[in-house]
Amino acid sequence: MPKKLTIPLLFFFFLSSCAPQVQQVGINVNVTADGTSREITLPAGSTVQQALTSSGVSLSQTDRIVPPAYTLLTEGMTITIARVREEFETQEVIIPFERQELRNESLLTGETRLVQAGQNGLKEITLRHVFENGSEVGNSIVSENILKIPIPEIVMVGVQTPFAPITIPGKLVYLTGGNAWIMDGSTLNRQPLVTSGDLDGYIFSLSPDGKLLLFSRKSKLPIDQEINTLWVANTTSKNPTPVSLGISNVVHFAAWQPGANYMLAYSTVEPRSTAPGWQANNDLHFLTLKNGVPGKITDILETDSGGIYGWWGMTFAWSPNGQALAYSRPDGVGLVDINSGELTPLANVTPLNTHGYWAWIPGLSWGGDNQSMYLVTHAAPTGLVSPEESPNFDLVTTSISAGHFATLVQQAGMFAYPAVSSVPEGETGSSYLVAFWQAIFPMQSKTSRYQLDVMNGDGTNLRVLFPAEGQSGLEPRIPPIWAPRPLEGSADFIGVIYEGNLWIVDAASGQSQQVTGDGSTSQLDWK
Repeated sequence: MPKKLTIPLLFFFFLSSCAPQVQQVGINVNVTADGTSREITLPAGSTVQQALTSSGVSLSQTDRIVPPAYTLLTEGMTITIARVREEFETQEVIIPFERQELRNESLLTGETRLVQAGQNGLKEITLRHVFENGSEVGNSIVSENILKIPIPEIVMVGVQTPFAPITIPGKLVYLTGGNAWIMDGSTLNRQPLVTSGDLDGYIFSLSPDGKLLLFSRKSKLPIDQEINTLWVANTTSKNPTPVSLGISNVVHFAAWQPGANYMLAYSTVEPRSTAPGWQANNDLHFLTLKNGVPGKITDILETDSGGIYGWWGMTFAWSPNGQALAYSRPDGVGLVDINSGELTPLANVTPLNTHGYWAWIPGLSWGGDNQSMYLVTHAAPTGLVSPEESPNFDLVTTSISAGHFATLVQQAGMFAYPAVSSVPEGETGSSYLVAFWQAIFPMQSKTSRYQLDVMNGDGTNLRVLFPAEGQSGLEPRIPPIWAPRPLEGSADFIGVIYEGNLWIVDAASGQSQQVTGDGSTSQLDWK
């Protein structure tokens, strides 16, 4: 039996020894680098990286390999190494100055006057040059550093024949085309005050003595990082140099304290990339200036949610004597205890549902007696409308001591913005007038145009002042601005902005006079 198995086993081994052996196949490729080409052979399944290693070609991190190093080799493939290097170059580049024109109705049409000579700026740029096999294939700017900011050339250009001049009390400042102008004693005596062209109009306020103008300027940073900055300028200087207060992001409130030695209060917001562009801090701070230089900041109210619609923010109003400070926010008004930092509510207000990225804040003004207040309230609805949707807004008054409210004007409109006339020095404060905007279509006061009305402090003798009958109404972007009354019996002038121009209205006679004609006036103040 064993002998029979021997022959097949030997035959199997014979066949196995005669089977063909698989040989490993070599692949020929060319490696091109530094202007020379070299052919090498590698086993099948090798990669470009293995070919480069075998060829002994040295590589830097910036060199470019075609095809990529992870590619499997094929017969006859050509591998190319492009030598890539970078060079950095620093250059100084001139920044040409811009030319700005100030339209000025005090100059005749076609007349020009140089206000400020332009100067070129200078910046340092760093360029990155990319070379491939000795030839430049691209460049880009890596960084920029401003060495000198360009100064724009500012030229006043006459736009029309001047309006008839009016003698006015005190100083009147107005904002037009991003620049601040001042009139002193007469509308004919006007001159540019700040000509940077970047005033944003959020803050624009004269100090009680009229010697300093507080204003806000657009930030040079992206708006989601910084909205604006606060500055002051001396109105008594022919060429004032604005002074930065080191304060930013102020959109609702910044105002001088009446009777104080250059003390101002302000509230801030935090910039946001989403509408409306900020988140209110609902805070309050005091800053005193000494010799035009900002001093220590005192915190009165810490950052707070601010109640309903607190993200929009709150505003404040000083009493005429500067002894009390009121606040107004979408859900109510009250007083600020400056010593304790507490808020004392005087009236709750039904917040308005605006269905948008903004909130309505009740207009608020103190009476000349330092005891009464005038404000716009969100009145109860008629019909089936919810309280938050009510289109009714009334102008009411209250006495701080009495604590009750009396309605003076029904359906005044949400933007009535009451403003109280000044009281001559030495007077008791009982004889003052209240000006406000009256909506022409009260039930649509959000979009309605308005007219200027005036009445006595007790609501009597209500009359329409401006504009004249038959003319279209105005847009109530800011409250009416009363002129100062230095003496008893002096004229009660009111400054208003109509169709982008400054007008002065006599509260006694109702007569009005256009003062500017460039159509770009957006803010004013009068002290």
